[in-house]
Amino acid sequence: MSIPRKFYKRDTEIVARELLGKRLVRKIGRGVMSGVIIETEAYKHRDDPASHAFKSMTRRNRVMFGEVGMAYVYFTYGMHYCFNVVARSAGVEAGAVLIRAVRPEKGINMMQKNRGMKNIDNLADGPAKLTQAMRIAESHYGADLTDSHGIYIADGPKPRKISASARIGIRQATDRLWNFKSV
Repeated sequence: MSIPRKFYKRDTEIVARELLGKRLVRKIGRGVMSGVIIETEAYKHRDDPASHAFKSMTRRNRVMFGEVGMAYVYFTYGMHYCFNVVARSAGVEAGAVLIRAVRPEKGINMMQKNRGMKNIDNLADGPAKLTQAMRIAESHYGADLTDSHGIYIADGPKPRKISASARIGIRQATDRLWNFKSV
């Protein structure tokens, strides 16, 4: 059962924290892969120069300005996809949460095959590794994550403790501790 849309209609930073422990589920045919979300990052709009939506709406980021609970998938470094969920409170133009890592639970054999590796310790512990392992690509851009089809986020175990630190791989707004990890 997917998380309802109202979950995503809150401050992006709060949603990023509360996505920890939820399950990212990906269905392909009869196969199901899932993992517990263990790392996220919040990206806001006008007050966040590290956000893709900081300056204005573009063809690439337009989903960040639309309905919450949708997938924002983009290609980066000319070789990797990153998976985000649109989340923001009312009155905020755009926002998304980058899902940086999951702890694989179901469909581990499928994930290993997708990544071409056996070691599960680092199977999906980075944004590109996660999208490779779960076969998330550009075709998932704009997917409704609240409808329990193909790809969605479901409830899961609450983390015991959450750490907050600077976001990874950005040059601006490095003072904002919007990278969250289950510890």
